[in-house]
Amino acid sequence: MPPTTEDVTLSLLKEWGLPDPGGSKKSRGQVVVVGGSSRSPGAVLLSGEAALRVGAGRVGLAVPADLAPHLGAAMPEAGIYLFPPEDDALDDALRSAVESADAVLLGPGFDDPDATRAALRTVAAADVSRLVLDAFALGILPDFDRGLLPTDLLINANEEEAALLLERELGDDRAVDVAEIARRYSAVVHCFGTVASPDGRTWRAEPGGSGLGTAGSGDVLSGAITGFAALGMQPERAAVWGGWTHARAGDRLTERAGVGFLARDLPAELTAVLHDSR
Repeated sequence: MPPTTEDVTLSLLKEWGLPDPGGSKKSRGQVVVVGGSSRSPGAVLLSGEAALRVGAGRVGLAVPADLAPHLGAAMPEAGIYLFPPEDDALDDALRSAVESADAVLLGPGFDDPDATRAALRTVAAADVSRLVLDAFALGILPDFDRGLLPTDLLINANEEEAALLLERELGDDRAVDVAEIARRYSAVVHCFGTVASPDGRTWRAEPGGSGLGTAGSGDVLSGAITGFAALGMQPERAAVWGGWTHARAGDRLTERAGVGFLARDLPAELTAVLHDSR
């Protein structure tokens, strides 16, 4: 039987509400973003800023050693960690950051399947409480042991990645497909405005206009979802809030400037959307 899909509206989100941020950066949640490559060094910056812009208190960026010296100046708000090559273990500083994080995002900026698989094995070996997977991490997921990953798993997939996860082309009903991915991987899944939980519940929001079809937009989206997850929301609510906020940020920029805005314009707009939605 097809899933029953609830439409996401501002009134629903206000009913759910947002967590009380508390009085310090520690109370607002800690995020670690694992990713980056020489070809896409900026992806982790977009995700990390998005997580902060939706309310997370602290963010760390775990990247290959050749990228690390450049990222601290590009994002002075972030802690910078060296991610080990191949299957080497995390050093003490990064392991502590990953294990104390309220949500870890893995995938933005990776461009090699083998390196991504090794990174996922390394992170999975740590005590991660909540993991968000995006980009190249999704291409390796069908062959990865789900039992190695934390119970709280969130997936942010575009349509091409959703097809890889299903190992078939998408059908006519996105809610059915996203619900199947959620069941198959025991994860909360976001795909183009549709969110599904493993228990069969689904939500659908307007996915935003064509202006969001720009390089780096998905990195902002995954960072927003991770930021909400770090605030302590239930995983499905974090995915719904993240998708909705990202889409409305794109709508606002399109209305104001037209198609042609950059992904780096989106994070600041996330904060404005949240302010107006309270």
